[in-house]
Amino acid sequence: MINFTVGPVQSNKVVRAIGAENVPYFRTPEFSEIMLENERLMLKFSKATDGAKVVFITGSGTASMEAVIMNTLTSKDKAIVVNGGSFGHRFVEMLKIHEIPYSEIKLPVGKALSEDELRPYDGQGYTSFLVNVHETSTGVHYDINMIAEFCRRNGIFLIVDAISSFLADEFNMAKLGADVMITGSQKALACPPGVSIIVLSPKAVERVEKNDPKCMYFDLKDALKNQERGQTPFTPAVGTLLQIHARLREIEAAGGVEAETARMAELAEYFRSQIKDLPFEIVSKSMSNAVTPLHPTTASAYDIFTILKDEYGVWVCPNGGEMRDSIFRVGHLGCLNKEDYDILIDALNDMKQRKLI
Repeated sequence: MINFTVGPVQSNKVVRAIGAENVPYFRTPEFSEIMLENERLMLKFSKATDGAKVVFITGSGTASMEAVIMNTLTSKDKAIVVNGGSFGHRFVEMLKIHEIPYSEIKLPVGKALSEDELRPYDGQGYTSFLVNVHETSTGVHYDINMIAEFCRRNGIFLIVDAISSFLADEFNMAKLGADVMITGSQKALACPPGVSIIVLSPKAVERVEKNDPKCMYFDLKDALKNQERGQTPFTPAVGTLLQIHARLREIEAAGGVEAETARMAELAEYFRSQIKDLPFEIVSKSMSNAVTPLHPTTASAYDIFTILKDEYGVWVCPNGGEMRDSIFRVGHLGCLNKEDYDILIDALNDMKQRKLI
């Protein structure tokens, strides 16, 4: 099978080899050194401000989304949240659960956020802004520069879920003034799922230190204190953290975040240029390099996913719910090359010839 989903994605031989080894004991100086280097490279690749800190959570990206809300927001906040799909809706549900006052900017499927949607919130006393910069369910990549300028103008604390866009798209945490960035192991880091990563600005660290979340596992004060010595409060996904370490070092050796982003941009452009004669509409004009969202005009999106999986040995990314039959997605993350995309393109052309699309 060739995996063109947006996570978990294909891993390279180095990462897979680490996964085949016995998991080592981790309360050691050697593991601490690895974790401290993981933090250094995450700060470097996210272009975080001086004094920023990193927390590694054993849990999916959703775990870190919730941990951030619990540790940096309170009932005294007044949040704005962008809901343009499944993951924006997830932020909305978390704000409800944790009783954070909020206003929701609800966007139609495939629509990018515009100045017009932000304008009514100017000068209205909002304290925080939550956005999934790449709404993975629809493929829309929001204008983070526009959002950051709005937040600067209004003195708003900016929380960015960059789970599927980190390394795939340009993101300069310091330049943007973003206070929190979240990502995950199974996206562009191309490791197994199970670890999510939170980068906290000094302002975010200060909020964490002042807050008192009613939980143990997700108390980021404890996580920050342990990370000072390269450790975690509880047993982490040790093997995955070793794989992340290998990937971060590999990315640094290959030219850093800019080179990795350029590689994915090239793959995305190549795929998009090759499907112009197929009966698909690209869902949004505002896209990440991470994924191409496609609306088939002659067949069910889920049927296309199933046929590719069962008959061609290829995974693309389906949707559920209301988008089950209308949108599927082709990812550009992980260990992929143009020859892999040629196999997918040939399969889609064959399906067209067979009148399956």
